[in-house]
Amino acid sequence: DDERLRDMVPRVARLPLGSGALAGNPFNVDRRAMADELGFSDGVCPNSMDAVSDRDWVIEAIFCASMVMTHLSRWAEDLIVYSTAQFGYVSMADAYSTGSSLMPQKKNPDALELLRGKAGRSIGALSGILTVVKGTPTTYNKDLQEDKEMLFDVMDTVMDSVRIAIGVVSTMKIHPERMREGLSADMLATDLAEYLVRKGMPFRDTHHVAGEAVALAEKNRCGISDLTLEDLRTLSDLFESDVSEVWSFDRSAELRCTEGGTAKASVLQQVDKLRTYLDEE
Repeated sequence: DDERLRDMVPRVARLPLGSGALAGNPFNVDRRAMADELGFSDGVCPNSMDAVSDRDWVIEAIFCASMVMTHLSRWAEDLIVYSTAQFGYVSMADAYSTGSSLMPQKKNPDALELLRGKAGRSIGALSGILTVVKGTPTTYNKDLQEDKEMLFDVMDTVMDSVRIAIGVVSTMKIHPERMREGLSADMLATDLAEYLVRKGMPFRDTHHVAGEAVALAEKNRCGISDLTLEDLRTLSDLFESDVSEVWSFDRSAELRCTEGGTAKASVLQQVDKLRTYLDEE
């Protein structure tokens, strides 16, 4: 989102002043000098008829803001789900929550729900400005005054939403013990398939064997990690005693050590990249 906004600013920073109502200015105004003085880094609009009717800069600004809001909405939805009693992975500070009007034991993540709703408001504005512009001919038409309300409202909305999101994430509590309680051995079925890959079996076959292991565990009314070596060897002779190592969640995370993966080193690398980007920008 930050890169998209930074990329947008130079492209839309074109000065329309000096275009007149539609045919330019008859007094030989130095538009370039005005652009430099006012900070329009991309110079001047090259065509006066287009300059007075162009609202691409409004549309692009609202689009970029809507993308920010869309990402905030998805992030908010994750936290809303993870803060429910069924998960309990995070809990929101009282400043960003309210009690239920009916159920005294319930704590509603109001700030996150409002962020999710505000995304729809921004997306609606994007649809609205596109609908306004698509029917207007070249040069100025009164329809275009509608752009101000949409643009200003979206800018206020996204700025307020970012501030609220910062407040939510900086005050919420994370409960790693609940996250670990939510782990189950069946999540490691893919790791079982990958174990056989390391033994030389093609993945298209290991995927089938892992599925059979899940079915066998269901038949035996046990967890997949409770299957004995003898049980697993009925599915493939490649299973050996070291298969027990597969049932480690920490090991599973650490094996995914590629860039962007879940291994601790990979996660710290992502953190370092983000900090470097913020420092440089």
